Amino acid sequence: MSAADRPNAHWIQAFLEAQAAELDAAQNTQLAYARDLNDFSDWLTHKAHFANAEKSHVERYLIYCDAQGLSKATRARRLSAIKQLYRFAFEEGWRDDNPALQIAGPGRDKRLPKTLTHAEVDSLLDAARAAPRDRDRTTCMMELLYATGMRVTELVSLPVSAARGDPRMLLVRGKGDKERLVPLSPPAREALTVWLRTRDAAEDAAHKDGTPRSRFLFPSRGKLGHITRQSFFNLIKDLAVNGGVEPTKVTPHTLRHAFATHLLAGGADLRSIQTLLGHADVATTEIYTHVLDERLKELVLDHHPLAKDTDDT
Repeated sequence: MSAADRPNAHWIQAFLEAQAAELDAAQNTQLAYARDLNDFSDWLTHKAHFANAEKSHVERYLIYCDAQGLSKATRARRLSAIKQLYRFAFEEGWRDDNPALQIAGPGRDKRLPKTLTHAEVDSLLDAARAAPRDRDRTTCMMELLYATGMRVTELVSLPVSAARGDPRMLLVRGKGDKERLVPLSPPAREALTVWLRTRDAAEDAAHKDGTPRSRFLFPSRGKLGHITRQSFFNLIKDLAVNGGVEPTKVTPHTLRHAFATHLLAGGADLRSIQTLLGHADVATTEIYTHVLDERLKELVLDHHPLAKDTDDT
């Protein structure tokens, strides 16, 4: 079958399989590639095929994306997906060129990550400790997230074996199946101990009724076998409301940002924070220095006497 005879869907599927097998791309990354490439394929219908699309097609598609009101970051991501698809097609011999190669991306809006103050984090943790249901699990998840800076996917999929024996460190499996060790704070260790007692008692009772024991620290009877990212997202929004913190500021990722910025403010070096967060490049971690700079600037403008308007009358 020639490249032109293969439908666009075949190109996308083959590309995704190669990403998974050769680069060990995470499932969320593959889903993002699939969405972006399917959108390009839908737009390309009746204009061209992946096999014969030209540079002008890709450029017009990006103009279309801009007209749809998509952000610079989204347009840059879509162009990146298209470039990688055609790089794969070139390596497979399906094309002898990459029509997207010379197209410059729209760039990204330079936005600093949202973070939380110490007081806001304390309010969220207090709300978790006062949760009307699943209190032990909720407290444990929040304490672990803030103590380690884990990604939410890493948190919800933690195996229970990693938490046995009152560990001082947790072994976390991150993007690309890369492992890293993160230390646990005393409050996080205490919350973990309490949750394990509650969890194991529930697992023992379910096992007597014939339910297999879960291998996850935060089990669920759903398809994944553990609490989902969306469930935790909804949970943390409820905690924000109950804790008096602006819900639009609070996501699992803002707690990760808070972990990093609070460590940096406390004197930790960037290389250490890079290791704890699982960043492949320290340049990614450097964004937190800018966050801290903005915090310090706000602090001076809010509290320095010479930064305030004075009334000379």
